[in-house]
Amino acid sequence: MLEILMKPKRAERRPWEMFFVGLVWASVSLALVVFVFGKDSILKEGGGLLLVTFTVICCMPFMYYLIKLEEGKDIEINDSGKLIKEHSKAVHALMWMFLGLIVAFSFWYSVAPDVVGPNFNFQIKTFCAINNPANFNYCIEQNSIPIGTGKVAGTDAVLGIFANNVYVLIFTILFSLAFGAGAMFILVWNASVIAAAIGIFTNKSLAQLPIGLFRYMIHGVPEIAAYFVGALAGGIVSVAVIRRDLRGEGTWAILQDSLLMIVIAIMILIVAALMEVYLTPLFF
Repeated sequence: MLEILMKPKRAERRPWEMFFVGLVWASVSLALVVFVFGKDSILKEGGGLLLVTFTVICCMPFMYYLIKLEEGKDIEINDSGKLIKEHSKAVHALMWMFLGLIVAFSFWYSVAPDVVGPNFNFQIKTFCAINNPANFNYCIEQNSIPIGTGKVAGTDAVLGIFANNVYVLIFTILFSLAFGAGAMFILVWNASVIAAAIGIFTNKSLAQLPIGLFRYMIHGVPEIAAYFVGALAGGIVSVAVIRRDLRGEGTWAILQDSLLMIVIAIMILIVAALMEVYLTPLFF
């Protein structure tokens, strides 16, 4: 029933409403994990994955019908510029949804860390593995970032971040190709990891939450936008195969559009890597 909260066409006309839809989906999923599965001594150990799973279940119908709508545009519109403009409406709506997920996850993590925190166990481990592998166990125990993580700066940092982001983009595209809207798992997982990182960065302080959001959204917005562009590119081809639209004159139009979107996603990731290394440190 939650999937009827927003229809794709309305989301493209009023994308900001997806922010509130994301808030609801994330909050309901977290409540299910905490109050239903959190009572089970075995299942609660996988709280981090259950949280992502239920959120994906909420998002999946919307994502599928949105991709279906975008694939239909490939058949109807011949002008590449107009087509990319139309696809940007979908990306805009997805970005608002993604922001809603992050705000909801980080809000509840900051408000009730003792209750909600254990359900971000895998996300915290992922954060520590990325940001402080040398002191992994200490990072997990303290749920904080020790000073001096030994990160590489400059060109090497840009290349490292870009390579990691392209790796995520490739998996996003492959998941979209194989499962249609299946890339939502990777995207929701990233939203939950970012939320855990915000909670750690702000020391679970609600008053510091806006600062934490700003810290990670400076480079996070273009980075996640690139993943959504890649998800749409793969999803469009997947839906075209299901609907048997990869035949005749429409085949090249669909493949060309998807390839162009992938190129755009890679270009956005280059900008995001530069922003993360050179822009974000100016503020933090």
